[in-house]
Amino acid sequence: MKNKTKLKIIPLGGLCEIGKNITVFEYGGDILVLDCGLAFPDEEMFGVDLVIPDTSYLVKNKDKIKGIVLTHGHEDHIGALPYLLREVSAPIYGTNMTLGLVKLKLKEHRLLDSAKIKPVKPGDTVNLGPFKVEFIHVNHSIPDAVAMAITTPVGVILHTGDYKIDTAPIDDDMINLGRISELGKKGILLMMGESTNVERTGYSLSESSLAASFTELFDGCTKRIIIATFASNVHRIQQIINAAHRNKRKVAVSGRSMDNVITVANDLGYIKIPKGTLISLDEINRYSPEQLVIITTGSQGETMSALTRMAFADHRKVVIGANDRVIISASPIPGNEKDVSKVINELYKKEAEVIYDTVADIHVSGHAFREELKLMLKLARPKLFVPVHGEYRHLKQHALLAQETGVDKKNITILDIGQVLEVDGKSAKVTETVQAGKIMVDGLGVGDVGNIVLRDRKHLAEDGLIVVVVGVSSQTGIVTAGPDIISRGFVYVREAEDLMEASRECVRKALSVCAEKHVKDWNSLKHAIKNSLGQYIYEQTKRKPMILPVIMEENI
Repeated sequence: MKNKTKLKIIPLGGLCEIGKNITVFEYGGDILVLDCGLAFPDEEMFGVDLVIPDTSYLVKNKDKIKGIVLTHGHEDHIGALPYLLREVSAPIYGTNMTLGLVKLKLKEHRLLDSAKIKPVKPGDTVNLGPFKVEFIHVNHSIPDAVAMAITTPVGVILHTGDYKIDTAPIDDDMINLGRISELGKKGILLMMGESTNVERTGYSLSESSLAASFTELFDGCTKRIIIATFASNVHRIQQIINAAHRNKRKVAVSGRSMDNVITVANDLGYIKIPKGTLISLDEINRYSPEQLVIITTGSQGETMSALTRMAFADHRKVVIGANDRVIISASPIPGNEKDVSKVINELYKKEAEVIYDTVADIHVSGHAFREELKLMLKLARPKLFVPVHGEYRHLKQHALLAQETGVDKKNITILDIGQVLEVDGKSAKVTETVQAGKIMVDGLGVGDVGNIVLRDRKHLAEDGLIVVVVGVSSQTGIVTAGPDIISRGFVYVREAEDLMEASRECVRKALSVCAEKHVKDWNSLKHAIKNSLGQYIYEQTKRKPMILPVIMEENI
């Protein structure tokens, strides 16, 4: 009898959003997990540090997990691993650079000793239950990135991971299009292709194309050069070090993530630093401006990043001034434009020379443009197609692009997180959903900040807080002390004494009405205070601060 078991593909993150990429492949009683990333909070997530995927489904099925395979070492693909590994034990497969960054992360979370780390190289194949996973070298903005060809009982699934087609990569190791073409000829059942830059026409520029820009910016410059870029972009960092060495400049590093990545890359041989070039930040005052380069984090205007602290004169060791040329070698991720603009403005106020993506060619993307995505589809020739890694508009555009290359419309599925795509040897269909979504990390708390807490934080941030403290007789319900009103983030009490006195009178009247009606339970009294005072304050100010009544019961 023919085996009718279907392959289930379940994205738990990374679709219809940017970040927290994680995909589950399930066949029979076995599960393979591909990537486990995080996302960074948006401006509405007050106080939230990180956003990780809801992995309840994996925790519930942890005994089925055969392994976790990683495409590359970016935070949106590995950042949530420590949180998953607190609940699940499974071997982790990745290339050297990827696992080097994973180990740093696990060590920080005190999970390294118990982790099952399994290094692989591009071209290797591992067998994990019914899944045979082949790691295929691709180019990206971090070394050692891979696509994966997953051979399953129903057919071959190609997951591209993040990639670009760079014909002149810094390490001379071009994406293995030959292997993808070979697999395409043999037959790829389903392709999951990244969609980040589907809206950008043509081909992405090679990372090596920046060499000319760095040469122009370094040669003849008598100022100290400070360059902000993505910490994980090792090839960009290599080009900066090359330009610094050529101009006899020392290089210092600022920012914990930058320091970590350079250490790992240097130890593993992915970056070459000439002897005597690297110095510590403590040594920078020994050198004149024309002898120095500082490579720093903060290209996205992150609040606590090194460049932001420099711009706002809050950095302990670097003071920005007219003798600085600051280069931001990155383009703002959507949503970060305002933060980057604030940093640039502050740098200009410090009299620094500022060079960024709109005034010079100092950044290239690590993601494939439209023509590269078409080439990948043409080489892979998949029967079925699922666009991944992008907001809905990106997925939709990639789906239309796949149709242009010959994939039948009925064989293209746009998924959302939590949806279960069942695949047989011929077709794919969404059959059900599983629990999926966002888990917010705030300090040491994981998942204890939900929508209600965020709503309250938003309310406090926008309208402020009024605390009403009142003593009430337990026998009569009559006010015996207060009410006292404390305002935070609403009005400054001394400048609004009339409003505060009227507010106290409003509370007294509300409680008198309750006493006349013999209402004594605290919840009803608090409700009366909030309703009466809230209405009065809105009439007077057209604002709605959060009102927090505190009732002290007195036995008289």
